[in-house]
Parts: sequence; C-alpha cells; structure tokens
Amino acid sequence: MKAGKTIFLCQHCGYQAPKWMGKCPDCGQWNSLVEERAPAGPAFSPGRSFGTSPSKPVPMDTVEMTRASRMATGIQEFDRVLGGGLVPGSLILIGGDPGIGKSTLMLQVLHRLASHNHKVLYVSGEESIQQIKLRNNRLGAESKGLWVVSETGLESIRAMADEMAPDVMVVDSVQTIFTPDLTSAPGSVSQVREATMHLMFLAKRTGIPIFLVGHVTKDGAIAGPRLLEHMVDTVLYFEGGQNNVFRVLRAVKNRFGSTNEIGVFEMRENGLCEVLNPSSVFLSERPCLVPGSVVTASIEGSRPILLEIQGLVARSTFGTPRRTVLGVDYNRVSLLVAIMEKKLGFQLANEDIFVNVAGGVKVDEPAVDLGIVSVIASSFLDKPVKGRTVVLGEIGLTGEVRTISRVEQRVGEAAKMGFTRCLLPGNNLKHLKGRDAMALVGVQTVSELVDLLF
Repeated sequence: MKAGKTIFLCQHCGYQAPKWMGKCPDCGQWNSLVEERAPAGPAFSPGRSFGTSPSKPVPMDTVEMTRASRMATGIQEFDRVLGGGLVPGSLILIGGDPGIGKSTLMLQVLHRLASHNHKVLYVSGEESIQQIKLRNNRLGAESKGLWVVSETGLESIRAMADEMAPDVMVVDSVQTIFTPDLTSAPGSVSQVREATMHLMFLAKRTGIPIFLVGHVTKDGAIAGPRLLEHMVDTVLYFEGGQNNVFRVLRAVKNRFGSTNEIGVFEMRENGLCEVLNPSSVFLSERPCLVPGSVVTASIEGSRPILLEIQGLVARSTFGTPRRTVLGVDYNRVSLLVAIMEKKLGFQLANEDIFVNVAGGVKVDEPAVDLGIVSVIASSFLDKPVKGRTVVLGEIGLTGEVRTISRVEQRVGEAAKMGFTRCLLPGNNLKHLKGRDAMALVGVQTVSELVDLLF
C-alpha cells in the first residue's frame, strides 16, 4: 500500500474495507468501521522482532515432554479456575464490567505471589504509581517483591520484562498499550492486536505467565477483535453486579484446564475475599416456607453448589404476558411452562412469570428443570414447598423426569447443608445408596412432582 493511504477497520472483528460502510459485512455490527492509516509494510514479524530461526517439522513420536510445574497463587478459588495454578509461558486474558474488581484481583494475586518470594511486575496503563499505592494500602498488600510501573509503550514494556525477568507480569489494560509503528490510536483494533501478539511471543520466549486485563463492550464482550480471545491461552470473565457483593470468576477458554470451574469471591472493604463454601452463602438469606422458593443443586466444575431458585406468577394486566428470566436459559423456561400447561393443566397463558437464581449466578444445565417447575407451581398455587427439600432432575417434552449426572455429589452437598428430603429422578434413585439423614424420593413425571411437593 502507498504511504498515506487510509482504510476503514471494524473495531469489533478487524474487517478491512477501502471505504466506509454503515454495517460491517463480516460481523454485522453497525457504525463500527473507523478510518485508520494503512501501514506501509507488515506491522509484525516474529522472526525479525525476536531473532528466531525458522521451525522444522519433527515426527510426533520423537517429541520429548517436559513436565512444567504449575505456580500456585495462594488463592484457592483463583487457582481452581485456572486448573490448579499458573502454567509457565501462558497468556491469560481477564475481562469484566468497569468497577467489578479486575485490578483489585490482579493486585491481590501478585501480592500473594510476592509474599512467596516471587518477583512480580504490575504494569498499569491507566493509573499512576501513586494511585496504585493508595489501592495497595487499602488492600494491605505490602510486599518487597511486588514491582509497579505506569507505562503504555509496548517497546518499553518488552525491554523492562527482558531486564527484570519477573516470574509473573500483569498488563492493565491491554487497550492502553500502543506502539509507534502503527499510526492508529491506542485501543483500536490494530493496536490491541499488535500489542497482544508481541506479549504472546514474549510469554512463550521467556516462560513468563502474563495477565492481560481487557475492557468490555456494552454487550459484555471483551473489547477488540475476536482474534484476541483466540490468541491467548485462557480467557476469564469476572461477573457480578456492582451492587452485589459476590463476584464469580468463570473460565470460558482454558488450554490447561477445565472451563467448567468457577471461583466465588466476596467484595469487602479490604478487597476480594474467597468464598470456600458458596452453598452456605447463596442460601444464607433464603426465606423459609414462602411460596415461590426452592433449592436445587448445580455442578460447577468439580464441585456441587446449592442454589435458590425464585419464581413469581402474577396475573398479567397487558395483552401479552411477560416472561422475565435471570440466571437460567429463557428458552428453557418457556419450554417448561408449555409442559406445565399441557401435562398439569395450569392456565399460565395469561400470567406474568418471573424466574430468578438468587445471588446472581448463571446456570445452564438441565438438571435444574425440576427446580424451575417447582417454583412456578409453588407461586401459581400459592403454596410453599414442604420442609427442607431440595429438588433435582431434568424434564423431557412428554413430562417425564430424566436422569442426571453426578447425583451422589449433589445429594451429599444437600445433606451436608442440613436438608432432610430430596426429590430426584426415579432412575437415579435405583443406583443411589441410601442416606440415613435424608429421605430420597423418586419422581417419574411432573404430575408426581406436584403431588409430592405440597
């Protein structure tokens, strides 16, 4: 391309166009094409930048494995989400809403690592070192091995990492890092992609685990091109409303562990505190013997968590009744409502239905179907569920209750929390060992469920 020529670059997917268009033809976003100056040559060349020689293919059976030990951060909930700790040379992207606690979590992680004689580096492109010091004092994270710097130049950050050789590095945030080789503004697609590419090769070459803190868009997705999430090894999302004291850390991509694990934290004055028993926290404010409340068990990674599902059925004052769902799949709730109308004879067509998972947790497994039907039936009939009852099971379209996985762990967690009765699929009951402290009741259809609940 000629020097001085401009292109239009989509800020969502990185699509390039020679002229402006209102809608990106690649990702479908409106008003996302921004004019940028086209580079005169290739912006990034790993071989030229790092002096690496061309690679040669080798037979798979001749590859020697080296067992890399993970680095534990000392925060159990954080290590669980990562798969057991930090893998050397990994590139980890963490995103979340503004003010959710991303920088606070990163500072606490580095403090724990520094207290175990690790040299760590915190690079901030948004705050001065004095502002970082103020937060550090509030968190009580004083460590000699924790180094901080306020820098946005990519070349300076690379030179700093080569000189210090830290054990772990955090870049907060990747949208503020820029290189003068590109004429676009910091935070643009070109700058974010270039910075991530350089930091990825830095992590692989030196073996330094690097955390990248990323901004999110109004839709909740990490800002920048989708390529950003493909380049990194792990993508973490920090969830939870600003008015909610609980925060959930979830992995949506992890090359070195499971993506089903979650970490639960509580926001306090002195920072984020890990919640080792989420079931007791989510059920701490549950009302007793109130219509529209039931407890179910969900498997998150390797552990069961008891959750309270709340439901409210009220007469609609509009021509079209409302269906408001928080924490579970909207389409799943609509399907279960149709089953209740067909198999139970409930007249729900003119009713507003609201379903919510208390605590701001999101559940996407079908094992909570029985819990959703229970709260809707409880609110519709205005009858509370009997005693300390937990409900488990998946519901089919014909109204049958289907088996679920890992039922022993779910029942064990319910018994540990003091529940005395469990309604579960009949087929699961055949293979489940009896428990003296809990009455296990098998359910075959949704009709049996309503008879047993009230």
